[in-house]
Amino acid sequence: MKISKAEFAKGVIGDDYGMKDNLPHIAFFGRSNAGKSSVINSLVGKKDLVKTSKMPGKTREANFFRINDSFYLVDFPGYGYAKRSILERNKIIKRIFWYVEFSKARPKAVFLIIDANVGLTALDRDMIKILEANKHQIVIVANKIDKLAKGAAEKQLSLIQKEAPDIPVLRYSAKTNEGKDELTQKIKFLSRPF
Repeated sequence: MKISKAEFAKGVIGDDYGMKDNLPHIAFFGRSNAGKSSVINSLVGKKDLVKTSKMPGKTREANFFRINDSFYLVDFPGYGYAKRSILERNKIIKRIFWYVEFSKARPKAVFLIIDANVGLTALDRDMIKILEANKHQIVIVANKIDKLAKGAAEKQLSLIQKEAPDIPVLRYSAKTNEGKDELTQKIKFLSRPF
């Protein structure tokens, strides 16, 4: 699949996640500072489709991007940013949990973006438990793999896979586009109609 069209559709702060055309959703979740926005921009081949910031945790809304007129990529705010108030952090977590547990606009798959250098955090593990409990298809995308030497990268990916043995783990670099073809094909496969 080649992504030839990617456009902003709407931003959601509340719980209105439905779209009139009923195209499938592919959701992107991740801890603040894992590079989620950069992964999406790299994936669609645009530098500014998703606004990136040097200040993590700036995004407050879930943004819908219509891809190739065939599915929506749903970009949720990053979770776990320490400089946000506890109330603000909890609001974001609750919105994500509501979307994956109760929303009628159920995502076809959830791509969990993590920092390959850091590995899975406690918040990532909690997110995986919630997603698994609600029987969501999950893919872990280990971003920033370019910052690790080859041996260190393989060791870290092995540790991540060991922690999540039943979940595909893809290596990725938003900086070099390493892993872009594999990620694109995985999204194509998971966004297909039932």
